[in-house]
Amino acid sequence: MPPSPAPPPGSAQLRADCGRCFGLCCVVPAFARSADFAIDKPAGQPCPNLRTDHRCGIHTELRQRGFPGCTVFDCFGAGQQVAQVTFGGRDWRDAPGTLPAMAEAFAVLRPLHELLWYLTEALTLRPPADLRVELERAHAETWALCGADPTRLRAVDTAAHRDLVNPLLARASDAARFPGGADRRGAQLLGSDLRRVDLRRANLRGALLVGADLRGADLSLADVTGADLRGADLRGADLRSTLFLHQAQLDAARGDTRTGLPAALTRPAHWTALALTPVRQPSRSATSTRRGRRR
Repeated sequence: MPPSPAPPPGSAQLRADCGRCFGLCCVVPAFARSADFAIDKPAGQPCPNLRTDHRCGIHTELRQRGFPGCTVFDCFGAGQQVAQVTFGGRDWRDAPGTLPAMAEAFAVLRPLHELLWYLTEALTLRPPADLRVELERAHAETWALCGADPTRLRAVDTAAHRDLVNPLLARASDAARFPGGADRRGAQLLGSDLRRVDLRRANLRGALLVGADLRGADLSLADVTGADLRGADLRGADLRSTLFLHQAQLDAARGDTRTGLPAALTRPAHWTALALTPVRQPSRSATSTRRGRRR
């Protein structure tokens, strides 16, 4: 069967639709007990919180129950592609023998769908005509790979394909950011105070921004491809025109009602909860003690 047409920019095919999946993100990956996951879970074994209808039994309490890692995972639509297209709607619960092959397909399609998302974003940046042709070709080739059957998917070298696509994405970024700002590619910025750093048009591809203080920062036309924003403080930051920012990055960060977001992204629910949490004021005795120590 020939592959379906490549999804247009903004297509729902590149957004997770859990209702059309078989809970693959709760089965295929391994979880290691950590701050992100409350339990150890081997790869290929269903999470104990996964119900028989493939829904999460603690979905509304994931953060409170110690599973924040689940709330920031994005398959970019690969889950429903595996379930409904690659395996034609066959449920692994009804046909357990299909699960290993589904896991292999998911491991290939998830990075391919992520590349499709980036290519789609790059095409919205109005790249030069010659680059647009190359991006469209890469988009079509990537979507063709996604339509392969399980046997052909097993032979796809996702790393090699990513190496072909990434230079095109970098060129699209350079064109959109011209003249470019600070080059912070891959920078180790854990916990850094970046409130007064000029990050407009900056290259932050792959930057480690875990716990960074970005309150009030202007990230206009900054490229955050692959940037790790876990726990980053984005309260009051301007992200309205930030390049290649996706929902999972926002879900992993902290923000508030003043954080400016692109129209296509959603303000995470836990940001509202953070904004409504009152700041605990120290007691008078505690304040006196600290003042005494400063003396």
